[in-house]
Amino acid sequence: MHRQRTKFSHRVNRVFTHRANRVAKALETRGIRATYELHDRVLSNRASRRRFSEERPVLDAVQERIVSEVEAHGFSSLPFTELFPDGELWRDLEEQRDRFVAGTEGNLAAGGDRVRVREGKEFVVRLHSYGVEVGLDDPWFRAASSRRMLDVANAYLRMWSKLEYLDVWYSVPQQASAERVSSQRWHRDYNDKHLLKAFLYLVDVDADMGPFQYIPGSQPGGPYADAWGWRPLGDNYPTEEELEKRIPSSAAHAFVAPKGTLIFCNTAGFHRGGFSTTDPRVLATVTYSSPASLASLTERSYRFTGSRDELDEPTRFALN
Repeated sequence: MHRQRTKFSHRVNRVFTHRANRVAKALETRGIRATYELHDRVLSNRASRRRFSEERPVLDAVQERIVSEVEAHGFSSLPFTELFPDGELWRDLEEQRDRFVAGTEGNLAAGGDRVRVREGKEFVVRLHSYGVEVGLDDPWFRAASSRRMLDVANAYLRMWSKLEYLDVWYSVPQQASAERVSSQRWHRDYNDKHLLKAFLYLVDVDADMGPFQYIPGSQPGGPYADAWGWRPLGDNYPTEEELEKRIPSSAAHAFVAPKGTLIFCNTAGFHRGGFSTTDPRVLATVTYSSPASLASLTERSYRFTGSRDELDEPTRFALN
């Protein structure tokens, strides 16, 4: 199984100089990229593509439209209730949101020592982060692992995918003069070129609340795919000024939208979000990736606690 990092550069650093360590890291990165291509073309993804070809999902009109729009533009958006007409799931999601927001704001008011954040992305408070146990009693996991969403992911990726990551995020408002950092900047996700993410707005999001932004056509195969083209562990964070030299700012699409908006997108394309200067942006997110992903087999964000015996094959594959 390939990994996102190895022990090679660490061992070199213990013996040789910092300059030698830079060389070791460069060699390590080259090796990881080569291994990714091997898993994509021959090993992990080949078996996954075969499984998909043998058991293709049957999509309804809504699901087909999502896949078609992501293929053409890199994204698709629709009301959550269009994909999940039963209102009970949305009510459960609102209850989950309310508990999360109340707990987050109480913790922040008390100093923020107990909120879940990641180093370098302290502006995002997370419901789960990593290492959490989840089951079908979690409404967002129930939606993300359902065939309504999983079939969309598999049909778009043309393989059985892995449900790599899911969470609910609370974006803490920033000073308007603050500098954008991390995922608030334009970037491509580096771990896989076979990606489908979904974002579900749990509150109304206006232009000042850090709406999700995407550059249509920047996904692999699109007209902007060669602008800092995707590669594993690539340099995927150009400055805004550099980006505008290659891609006009008018090409970017900002998802200013009401709560209940569900956005599917290939985040191997350029995207950013979460730079709110007024009210907190609250959303749920999930990532589907290929088995060859640099993270899907090594940094799964959750552990499924339910019975796998009750799952069908594509779902069991996604969660294993």
